[in-house]
Amino acid sequence: MRTEDLHSLTGAYALHALSDDERDAFERHLAHCAACEQETQEFAAATARLGLAATVVPGPALRDRVLHRVATVRQVPPGGGTAEKARRVVPRGRGLARWALAACVAAAAGLGGTAVWQYERAQDAGQRAAQAERRAETLAGVLAAPDAESRTARLADGASGTLVVSQRQDRAVFLASGMAEPPSGKVYQLWFDDHGTMRSAGLMDAGSTSQAVLMDGAVDGAAGVGITVEPAGGSKQPTSDPIALLSMPA
Repeated sequence: MRTEDLHSLTGAYALHALSDDERDAFERHLAHCAACEQETQEFAAATARLGLAATVVPGPALRDRVLHRVATVRQVPPGGGTAEKARRVVPRGRGLARWALAACVAAAAGLGGTAVWQYERAQDAGQRAAQAERRAETLAGVLAAPDAESRTARLADGASGTLVVSQRQDRAVFLASGMAEPPSGKVYQLWFDDHGTMRSAGLMDAGSTSQAVLMDGAVDGAAGVGITVEPAGGSKQPTSDPIALLSMPA
């Protein structure tokens, strides 16, 4: 494939729309082309912003229906043995209801991060779901804000990070792409840099290499954002040197 053709594949690569051969050829080219690397990072950040901005958060009615089913649907006892036993325990038509329930739970949990749906604690699950919905709405609102500004930086091992800030909403979102998992027992922690004083802005998901994180708290005039590696659960103050520092978008 000609070099001029490879330059045109940045968008398709960010959208995972290349064939295996095209992807291999482009990645070899990407290792030596700074312009394509920058353009690919920008496409990836824009794609994440558009996808999250288009997210539709389910309303209270859906949550109420899910919680009602959680509290009333009978589960197959453990150790049932055969499929025939399971069919005897679950009346005809109940299986379909379970699939519908599972689909509802998956949809609700997927819109905003982690919502722990516990069958035994429906009320607690509802509170967690409501909190996840609020965070999802706020995150999407920052990404879609008319005044949203972004800054993308290259991180270690080929990863990239994009900071998106809405001054009007006084909130920020960090988009990570291709980050290595932290060491066992550790977590990435985000910080606002208040002109030399680091203020915790929340933890990243240790199990996800690419993610969108609504940063905790208001931007409140911070000069930038830092990332450190901290013990699981996070720290009140950084205990390690930052692995990345990003200044606020102009």
